[in-house]
Amino acid sequence: MKAKNLEELFAEELKDLYDAEQQILEALPKVSAAASSRELKKALDEHQKLTRKHVSRLEEVFELCGVEPERKKCKGMAGLLAEGEGVLKADMPSEIKDAAIIAATQRVEHYEMAVYGSLRSYAQVLGDIESARLLQSTLDEEGDADRTLTQIAEFSINAQAASRSNGKREGVASLR
Repeated sequence: MKAKNLEELFAEELKDLYDAEQQILEALPKVSAAASSRELKKALDEHQKLTRKHVSRLEEVFELCGVEPERKKCKGMAGLLAEGEGVLKADMPSEIKDAAIIAATQRVEHYEMAVYGSLRSYAQVLGDIESARLLQSTLDEEGDADRTLTQIAEFSINAQAASRSNGKREGVASLR
């Protein structure tokens, strides 16, 4: 990446994030199809709708900055999604797969939150309050999605996955 100033860094990171969101849009239908929990499927489908909004917001930010919307390959997101693809292909009980899907999806959410937070901060420093507001809106929604996944995991999926152990806590002792 080449950037001589914060404006150029902002534009480069914006292109990277634009690609990341496009990659997520392509991956979400496969992730939703692999989930067995109706609640998890619903959350993933809702997030796909939100991701379309996120792409539109990024296009607004591009316009505000006078930069043509352009995808620059986001290797970080590609790596996270490749890991997630491994979860989808893995042969495991549905309850365990749902728990793994949540973990993989939250990795993606956390990556997005980090990038949106950085871009929002850049926009603030550059005095682009409207871009900062748009980026903050998406950051808030990514945080909400992460909290929703946590609730689904903590209140249903993880307990269902734990029941696959037949009450045994074999792997847990080795973590201590």
